[in-house]
Amino acid sequence: MKMKGEKISMLTAYDYSMAKILDASGIDVILVGDSASNIMAGHETTLPITLEQMIYHASSVVRAVHRALVVVDLPFGSYQGNSKEALSSAIRIMKESGAHAVKMEGGKEIIESVERILTAGIPVMGHLGLTPQSIYKFGTYVVRAQDEEEALRLKEDAKILEQSGCFSVVLEKIPALLASDVTGILNVPTIGIGAGNGVDGQVLVMHDMLGINNDFSPRFLRKYNNLHDQMINSFQDYIKDVKSGDFPNNKEQY
Repeated sequence: MKMKGEKISMLTAYDYSMAKILDASGIDVILVGDSASNIMAGHETTLPITLEQMIYHASSVVRAVHRALVVVDLPFGSYQGNSKEALSSAIRIMKESGAHAVKMEGGKEIIESVERILTAGIPVMGHLGLTPQSIYKFGTYVVRAQDEEEALRLKEDAKILEQSGCFSVVLEKIPALLASDVTGILNVPTIGIGAGNGVDGQVLVMHDMLGINNDFSPRFLRKYNNLHDQMINSFQDYIKDVKSGDFPNNKEQY
């Protein structure tokens, strides 16, 4: 798709029902993100979610999908600093969920884990820029790689990930010009989130772009619906009909 100049569409999913609709829409890639920690469980960060929980969400998504590529985040603590544990974690996700690839945050500091996973024939998607699993190192969710030193390091990491065998790299919340430069030096596709339009594809969290989650409105987010208000209205209509005795009516009972 990159070679043909065709942009790649990617969204998150965490459960069977939503993944089924998403797959039917024609989406290219479904990411079972560790953002499930925030979206599904209400945690402040992505750090608390476990490998078992990621396998549960991934399994639910895979059962619904017939055509899209399904990528699963390796959660915090399942691959950093221990390449043998990284391989074990990736194998568990692939065997127990049926997913097609895993995603890992970081550059040269995790390259041993990336390479070990790749030796098992498991495709790996990289992730650079704002890496939410490192939020306590960064201390904030601001745009990354704005200074020359960090930008140069990100370019080097991107090349290292490609050379190791990663099939794609997510670039999160970095300057658009830098993301475009990285896309130009890589043969593998880049997927951006808050990284401008010079990348090969885009990813958003489904609940954010549908307007289900109204607590998150960064500049890079385009909301394609306002399901929060639509759902509230539907629930209130149901409550009203139940209270008034209008539901169920004669046609809605046996």
